[in-house]
Order: sequence, then structure tokens, then C-alpha cells
Amino acid sequence: MLIGKRNFEIGKKPYVMGILNVTPDSFSDGGKYSNIDAALKHTEEMIAEGADIIDVGGESTRPGHIKISDGEEIERCCFVIEAIKEHFDIPVSLDTYKTKVAEAGILAGADLLNDIWGLKWEDGMADVVAKYNVAYCLMHNRHDVNYTNYLEDVVKDLEESLAIAKKAGIREDKIILDPGFGFAKDLNQNLELLNNVEKIVDMGYPVLVGTSRKSMIGNSLNLPVDEREEATIATSVMGYMKGCRFFRVHNVKGNKRALDMTKAVVYGL
Repeated sequence: MLIGKRNFEIGKKPYVMGILNVTPDSFSDGGKYSNIDAALKHTEEMIAEGADIIDVGGESTRPGHIKISDGEEIERCCFVIEAIKEHFDIPVSLDTYKTKVAEAGILAGADLLNDIWGLKWEDGMADVVAKYNVAYCLMHNRHDVNYTNYLEDVVKDLEESLAIAKKAGIREDKIILDPGFGFAKDLNQNLELLNNVEKIVDMGYPVLVGTSRKSMIGNSLNLPVDEREEATIATSVMGYMKGCRFFRVHNVKGNKRALDMTKAVVYGL
């Protein structure tokens, strides 16, 4: 899979996506990296720790988040994306579900779109992805949380998004699937999905695990946000063992070391 100028071989190697929130209200690190200097410094740190992709987010999508305008999100993200591309040689992902923001981000240098609504929020998103032939992370989400058969419904929902992608002309070798941990799912559903995430892997696309510091960890262990690192690493390792190969995390160093060790045990050095 080509993301920007870099080829990601989807086989044994785990790839770590470092989270860079340029938001004032993200649940974990809101406000910490909302200026260019802080964002670049943290990007440099994550690259040194082994990040393979930097994921820039301009709007918090935590439960109860405040939706911002396209213009405000573009202003937050695009200068940061341009600065990262100017200073570092690393693929950049833009975390957005909005068509205008996505196109502006691509023009600023984004190599991958990370869409929490899997092409289902705005009709134009699929056309933008196809037009610029960027990589695309398609996440499971839905408004109606009344599932008939939970795991089967998650797969069917993702298949619907894949059909939209195919109709728009998005190339299959540009698609990553994200099961959507923490979105339209309660605690037990999140745990069940991780325990059965091979059902998503079996769909035939690379799969991203995005559990970092989320409430499924906090509620399982009764831990605040700043004490969820070890448990996040455990979920990443479990995801790898079940076939997932991309991992979106706040703590790059800890997750990368754990994932590389897991790979060494499973496949050898």
C-alpha cells in the first residue's frame, strides 16, 4: 500500500500512527499541541520514537464534542500539515469526515484521510478521495445503535461503505478499515469487537486499531485518561495477534516496542 511516497508492506510488520491533536478539547491531550511550534516538536518526538504516520486532527470527536465549522477546522489543520511536510519526510494523515476539510488537507499535503463516518457523512467525500487518489481509512460508525446481530451488522455496515468507495472509483489498494472502537458501541460491544476483530481482518483489507486511552479502557479498569497506557498497549498487541497491522496511538514508543516484540515472538527476527 502506497501512502504518500512510502510503501507499506502489509504482511508481518506493524505500523504505528502517532496522534497529533491540534484541538483545544480532545479528551486526552486537548490544547497541548494547538500551536505550530508545539505541534512540530511533538511530531519530531513521535518520529524519533518510531512513528510511521502522523495523524492530524482538528476537531475532537470525543463523546459530547462540539462540532466546529469547516473553515475553523481547515485553519487549525492545514498550516500544521504544511509545516510537517516541510520539515519532515513522513506520511501525514488528516482525521476528518468533512469533504471541504478533506480536500483542503490534501492540497496542504495530507497523504491519507482518516474518516470516522466511512464515507457516510457527506456525499462528496468519496469523490474527493477518488479524485486525488489518496489513501483512505474507512471507519465503522452509525447513528442507529440498535443492532440486530452486532458483529454481523458491523461487517455489513463496513460493506456498505466499501460499496460507496467502489462506486466512486476509490482503489481497493488505498483502503484501510477501522472497526470504530468507541463509536456507536457500548463497553461490552467494544470488548466483543476487539476479541473478534479477525472478522474485520477477514474482509481482506489492512485493519487499523484505534483504542488508545479510550473509555473502553477507562471503564473496564476504572482508570483516568492519564493512566491507560499499559492497557492500550495490551489492546494493540491483541489486535496484532489477530491480524491488524496499523495502530493509532498517543504513546508511540510504548506501543511500537510492544508490537515489534510481539512480531519477533510470532515470526522471529
